[in-house]
Amino acid sequence: MRWMSAAVLLALYANNSWAFNIDDVAKQAKSLAGKGFEAPKSNLPSQFREMKFADYQQIQFNHDKAYWGKLRTPFKLEFYHQGMYFDTPVKINEVTASSVREIKYSPDYFNFGNVKHDADAVKNLGFAGFKVLYPLNKKGKDDEISSFLGASYFRVIGEGQVYGLSARGLAIDTALPSGEEFPRFREFWIQRPKPQDKQLVIYALLDSPRATGAYRFTIKPGKESTVDVQSKVYLRDNVGKLGIAPLTSMFLFGANQPSPVSNFRQELHDSNGLSIHAGNGEWIWRPLNNPRHLAVSTFTVENPKGFGLLQRGRDFSHYQDLDDRYDLRPSGWVEPQGDWGKGRVELVEIPTADETNDNIVAFWTPESLPEPGKEMNFQYRLHFTRDENQLHQDDVAWVKDTLRSAGDVKQSNLVRQPDGSIAFTVDFTGKEMSKLPEDTQVAPQVSVGNNADVVEQSVRYNPVTKGWRLVLRLRVKDNKQPTEMRAALVSGDKTLTETWSYQLPANE
Repeated sequence: MRWMSAAVLLALYANNSWAFNIDDVAKQAKSLAGKGFEAPKSNLPSQFREMKFADYQQIQFNHDKAYWGKLRTPFKLEFYHQGMYFDTPVKINEVTASSVREIKYSPDYFNFGNVKHDADAVKNLGFAGFKVLYPLNKKGKDDEISSFLGASYFRVIGEGQVYGLSARGLAIDTALPSGEEFPRFREFWIQRPKPQDKQLVIYALLDSPRATGAYRFTIKPGKESTVDVQSKVYLRDNVGKLGIAPLTSMFLFGANQPSPVSNFRQELHDSNGLSIHAGNGEWIWRPLNNPRHLAVSTFTVENPKGFGLLQRGRDFSHYQDLDDRYDLRPSGWVEPQGDWGKGRVELVEIPTADETNDNIVAFWTPESLPEPGKEMNFQYRLHFTRDENQLHQDDVAWVKDTLRSAGDVKQSNLVRQPDGSIAFTVDFTGKEMSKLPEDTQVAPQVSVGNNADVVEQSVRYNPVTKGWRLVLRLRVKDNKQPTEMRAALVSGDKTLTETWSYQLPANE
């Protein structure tokens, strides 16, 4: 009996000393960083590379062959086939308590629909990515909760949500004249979950001409799904701008920038604003735009407490879209773990003519970067939520709506006459604000850049929202230049609200 106990202990020790972790991936990432970059080679037949999106959509995973489908785990995996611009294979491995083994591609995993193909030409292709299934909305029914496909992009949703914005592993030189570099996850290691597990652990190796990285993702599905991210990043060479925890979204038009053409939808976006919780405690809300020219906004932040691209306003009547359900798309919130030091949150807005193009990017970029080869560590939690109110503390009111219109004044006959100004109506609301008596003395604090003059700033109680409404009218001096403005509401010496920060794009 004593001998059996020793054998068991020895086996447990051996397993624990072997256990796969992020350091195993980091060794590969650091080794890659010390070598020249080798561009991935496509093994895709031209027929698949040149196919249209409609044909690519026909290639569907056979659901009855889901990986782990015959195990008692609540998680299952399905895979994406290569096609179109998903033309390089991604290696996917399964990690168990005692081994790591590659999940081999087989065309038998897929139904090719009407896509004619040579079976021999695809037998050794490889996967383009994978998706994670979990019974999120109804017990016993699998839902797709996460997708890893293309470069370092991944998407996650919570209960009652549909896919919207994406997260990324890393962004390099976004919006710089030299052009953006898109790192890619070249290999994954997915930890086989136990039957009782409520989370899934995924490791990833990132590679790029000027950077490598090791990542550990812990996905916890729920009403608000979260992803705990641990990353170790190594530069191969100097970069102009390194984007940490990047989020990518879409904004076509909304209440602050109405559609230029008639549309039955008042708003069309995956996100409608950038929210920042600065290290000094200040909250900032920046409504998004679809500008006519590339726009980059910078917010200097030391040790950020959080930032994200949010979808504020969940009323279906704002969107009226039964197909795409923009009202159900998640907000993405980055909660840094530990101190990130000095840096800035950057917002990039790119012109787009339709909703199929992601045109919004937000990330944090450090003030200074180490020498190539030195390890950088960033840990954070990603929240995918529809309950944006819970992100804020109760005593700070937030911007519920930003409404834009042509400015006007009431004539002596009470008829409104346009006066050439631009008007913004900003509604603030919050848990503590709603308890204030409606005769509370609330005043605006407004500042605008040197490209505009303020012609009106007034505040009144809004009995519908139980908050306060700011009306700001300004006259722009040069329409060819963007116009910056900021506003908050105060009572006495106390600031009641987050800071509303808006940029009126040029030529608007």
